[in-house]
Amino acid sequence: MLDHIGLQVRSYAVSKAFYADVVAALGYVLVEETHGWCGFGLPGKPQFWIHEGQPGGAPVHVGFAASDRAAVDRFHATALAAGGRDNGPPGVREIYHPNYYGAFVLDPDGNNIEAVCHAAE
Repeated sequence: MLDHIGLQVRSYAVSKAFYADVVAALGYVLVEETHGWCGFGLPGKPQFWIHEGQPGGAPVHVGFAASDRAAVDRFHATALAAGGRDNGPPGVREIYHPNYYGAFVLDPDGNNIEAVCHAAE
C-alpha cells in the first residue's frame, strides 16, 4: 500500500548513521541522498526517508520487514549498539498472530521502530 514514508529528525547526521547501521542488518541500504533528505531501501527503491527538522507531536511507529527471525535478532542487536533503546526484545508476539516475530527499539528521536518477520520458524 505505501510507496514511502518520511520522518523529520532532530539531527540528520546522528539519525543517518543510526539508520544506515540498523537497516543494513535487514539487508537495506542508503539508496539516495538529495536536498537534505536521505532514503533507505532496496537498491534502486528508497522507501524510508529522513530529513532534519523538528519532529512534531507524538513519536511514530515504523515496522521494517525482515526476511527471517535471524534478521530481526540482528536488527535489535545492531540498533542497541548504534544507540537505540530497547522497547521490546526479539520474540514471538502471539497477540498479533502465531508466527509474528518482532523486536522494538526507540530511535534517537524516541520513535518506535520495529523489525518483523511473519514466517514460521
